[in-house]
Amino acid sequence: MNLQLFPKYFLRGLLLVVPLALTLYIIVISIRWLDGLIPFTIPGLGLLIILGSITIFGYLGSTFLAQPIIKFFENVMMRLPLVRIIYTSLRDLVSAFVGDHKKFDQPVIVSLLSDGAMKRVGFVTQENVDFLGSPGYVGVYFPHSYNVSGNLILVPKDQVIPLNFSSTEIMKFVVSGGVSDIDISGLKKASPNN
Repeated sequence: MNLQLFPKYFLRGLLLVVPLALTLYIIVISIRWLDGLIPFTIPGLGLLIILGSITIFGYLGSTFLAQPIIKFFENVMMRLPLVRIIYTSLRDLVSAFVGDHKKFDQPVIVSLLSDGAMKRVGFVTQENVDFLGSPGYVGVYFPHSYNVSGNLILVPKDQVIPLNFSSTEIMKFVVSGGVSDIDISGLKKASPNN
């Protein structure tokens, strides 16, 4: 092996090993944490029990018999001042990703300057914010790169351009700081007016 190429091979090795190792590490740590919630010593059993329990709760929650019980507990949560804020925020966040009313399914580009010289990628989360005294505006969520946070900004509708890609591909692109490639097979089938 040529010693001058050693740094090049080392960096290539980092590119191959670090993402794989960190992904596996995060998966193992997550499974161990979930296993720790259930006092069993069989690795992965806690994860299976939790997944099974959540699925059973989901099934039971969709039956008409469970609806009054769910409403009762939601009413209790809504009456407690601090608990109400935490509960509704978490409920709305989870439903934005997995519920019937998903919010992160419309990726857009927003012109930040009037000449269009600077743009930002985000997701429309509210089509109408008239209730905030901002007619003609939409709510756009801008996730931060390499972070689990973001900003919600109200922008004029005419400065929002829908993107013809899947939300998953756009979220991956934004969260990675723009370094992830967009899979063009994630292109949505949409009309030219979209």
